[in-house]
Amino acid sequence: MTVAFGLNRFDFRTPADFATDVARAEALGWDYAFVPDSQLRRHDTYVLLSFAAQATTSIRLGPLLTNPVTRHPTVTASSIATVDVVSEGRAILGLGIGDTAVRLAGLKPAKVATLEGATRTIRDLLHGGKVQGTRPAGVPHARPIPVWVAAAGPRMLRAAGRTADGVFLRVGTHPANLRAAVDAVHEGAREAGRDPASVRLGLVVHTTLGAGGADDERTLLVAKSMAAGFYEYSPHLFEVPGLAWDGPDVHTLQPLVNPDFHHHPDLVESGRIVDFLSEEAADAFAFRGTPEAIADQIVATLSLGIPFEIVVPHPVPNPPVPREGADYMERLAREVLPRVRERVAE
Repeated sequence: MTVAFGLNRFDFRTPADFATDVARAEALGWDYAFVPDSQLRRHDTYVLLSFAAQATTSIRLGPLLTNPVTRHPTVTASSIATVDVVSEGRAILGLGIGDTAVRLAGLKPAKVATLEGATRTIRDLLHGGKVQGTRPAGVPHARPIPVWVAAAGPRMLRAAGRTADGVFLRVGTHPANLRAAVDAVHEGAREAGRDPASVRLGLVVHTTLGAGGADDERTLLVAKSMAAGFYEYSPHLFEVPGLAWDGPDVHTLQPLVNPDFHHHPDLVESGRIVDFLSEEAADAFAFRGTPEAIADQIVATLSLGIPFEIVVPHPVPNPPVPREGADYMERLAREVLPRVRERVAE
């Protein structure tokens, strides 16, 4: 079994800084460099990716995630195809309904049907298809770039199975949720007459790195905040595995965090707000602890029999920039990824 690893947090201060950081990730052995497409928080995604493409030779590059609300599907298709040209075939496209990119702009996330339609349009354009405007038109530099969709809810998972080349599961780590998500993807594939095995699978999991000992309390509280964030938007992810929410109604707690439990500026503070959550609930939605513990948790997830091709251990909180000493990128590359690769290859 071969699994690739991607990172979605870099030095975003300037395009040049980003390119330098991605080159460092490539040298450390990361397989994918992803950029969250959030126009009110960082430089333009495709400019960043093009700078990184020119500074690297092997690492795969793409947005994780862009959305069909802030960018029209035809714009996205042209932009990612341009990155593929510059990177000589290393581009990947990650799509989602939109999070901070749409909320900060005062917009609403895309509906399932909107994202499904955008996915279909983008894939068609990247394979040489055309859209009907004033006349039929396509992307002159079309290239068959893999289009992945990130999904958590059953309807979105089925839609992704109908249309996407690959699906990033964003449902945490609990086996019941992961298996239910895969079942939904496969159901969608069958609805569209596709071979379920042809839809590639990836995993995005919030990951909080610690030093062990007394630091375990911090990583547990951050993981509890991640669990609460899932409960905010996808309460079924508690229901499927039978996890308990033994506290106040989540809507009464939401005014205490900004903008939500996943993105609160102090994730330890937001974790204390939901400290009533069990350790089981926390561990159902995050990898956490020392590098050795995180490696064990990733291996356990990869041992469930689900053929994940890409794992993205999304760091929480965001790593500081500029960095001092061995940072998240380097520590995972040196202390986690080799352990996982060795064990899953056995």
